[in-house]
Amino acid sequence: MFNFEIVAGETVRNVLHGKRGDVLGIVSSAYRAHEAGDSVNPDSYFLRFPDKPDSRIIALPAYLGADVQLAGIKWIASFPGNTRIGAPRASAVLVLNDYETGYPIACLEAASISSARTAASAAVAATALRPDGFEGTRIAVVGGGVIARNICDYLNVAGCAPDAYLVHDLDESSGQALAGHIRTTQDRPASFTADLDAALAADTVVFATTALEPYVTAPFRPGQLVLNISLRDLAPEVVLAADNILDDVEHCLKANTSPHLAEQRSGSREFVTGTLAGVLNGEVKLAPERPVIFSPFGLGVLDLAVGAFVLGEARKDGSTIEVPNFFGETRRW
Repeated sequence: MFNFEIVAGETVRNVLHGKRGDVLGIVSSAYRAHEAGDSVNPDSYFLRFPDKPDSRIIALPAYLGADVQLAGIKWIASFPGNTRIGAPRASAVLVLNDYETGYPIACLEAASISSARTAASAAVAATALRPDGFEGTRIAVVGGGVIARNICDYLNVAGCAPDAYLVHDLDESSGQALAGHIRTTQDRPASFTADLDAALAADTVVFATTALEPYVTAPFRPGQLVLNISLRDLAPEVVLAADNILDDVEHCLKANTSPHLAEQRSGSREFVTGTLAGVLNGEVKLAPERPVIFSPFGLGVLDLAVGAFVLGEARKDGSTIEVPNFFGETRRW
């Protein structure tokens, strides 16, 4: 009951690197459990700074039942300025709590967990929303950072096999690095383009940027799939001209995300087609004459599910770090 363990970032990365297929299944199951009501996923809480408007630290508390039976919280910082010194934008920890007693049982480095669950979410959506597969198509990735790299890795594991990738980033060196990573890891054609319009014309467009405001104003064409992972790239008129699949309606329609702006513009939620779990359960049908946009706000239950898996795998190979006497008092009297 009073054991407390640390799972360091290297251990987290080692577990996730060899278990992407497992993570895809875990994320899919967590979506279904959340849709079925076997979870508690309150609003995320944003700590913002007046002199750093582009930076924030977010708290994501959650409880997930099913076969996880844990509560917890992810505390994740997003400081885009870090990229100017060659450091990752995001850093995070995940605290897991025992559901029976409420006691914290572990703290995990969670930037890797967060990027893995985000990438797995994109890959689960890609396979569900383009069920005929990706042969004969191109995937464009807008943004060349850590999240984009993970998305491409998970798309590959999920069996998304396009004829080629196109990468666009305002920083050419980042875009070229991602294109090189795809060529090396997937043995698939991948090239950089400085032309945003060329990227937006691809059959599947993945947004993984740090954009704070919309800059894409032209609607997508029928048959295009858009993975709106960074949430703020698309103008409201783009969203309103598509079928829209969200991870959770209440969560996504806030904080001036593109779907939230669309709600404000239209005055209703009629543009929301359904949730990804609804698609996975066969309850949501898409219109072939419209593009499809998937917008995931990011649910804490996904972090819990992936974090619980990582903790279990780390325990199996003995790579957790136990902290003796972490709790100062273990008796009432």
